[in-house]
Amino acid sequence: MTDGLIVREYPTVAESDKFVAILTRDKGLVRATARGARKLQSRLGAATQLLCYARLSLIPGREKYIIEDAQPQEVFFALRQDFDKMVLAQYFCELALRLCPTDAPAPEHLRLLLNALHYLGEGSRPPLQVKAVTEGRLLCLEGYTPDLSGCCRCGRTEGNPFWFSPVAGTLTCEGCSHDAEALPVSPGVLAALRHILTAPFERCFAFRLPPEETAQLALLTERFLLAQQQQSYPTLDFYRSLTKN
Repeated sequence: MTDGLIVREYPTVAESDKFVAILTRDKGLVRATARGARKLQSRLGAATQLLCYARLSLIPGREKYIIEDAQPQEVFFALRQDFDKMVLAQYFCELALRLCPTDAPAPEHLRLLLNALHYLGEGSRPPLQVKAVTEGRLLCLEGYTPDLSGCCRCGRTEGNPFWFSPVAGTLTCEGCSHDAEALPVSPGVLAALRHILTAPFERCFAFRLPPEETAQLALLTERFLLAQQQQSYPTLDFYRSLTKN
């Protein structure tokens, strides 16, 4: 048995079956078939829907796992009542599919996604803050950690503002030249970004910023993600279209 979050449903040839991607604690990302899960009377149906966190019994197959049993633990019902939040949650799932390890333990990746969905659903953190923490911490888990110690040119550690390069993942101070794509970083946003990357896991969501600085933080982590991955995210593009002023 293992715990897992359903992060994608794929189309299948068999109308009664489900083919899903699961972010699991013990095995990382796996793909699995739930036979007969689309039937109304199936005991697997509820536990294999998108964004369901479940206790799963997986049997190795030739190319994918077979879901022998699944018991839902959390369905994140609140997210399903808010279209914008549901789209953002699907973006988190797309991040997981692109960044999380396959067939290797991924307890911190799963914990991050579950906490993000929890905070997003209950509304105790602004959605853009949840987005920024998820992007930044997930990149950090995969080895994409920017150097935020100080100016990469002169070594200065304090200044207003610093500039952050999403491509280089470095800071420059106001007195040094910076890359054309670099973005200004206020002291509050820089402190929040450092917190996201270095705080103990249970504290990484625990900070407050004014709305305008929260938006700046989310832009920084998003630009860093896109620069490092060099690929687009359709769910992110859709979320942007929903939330732009």
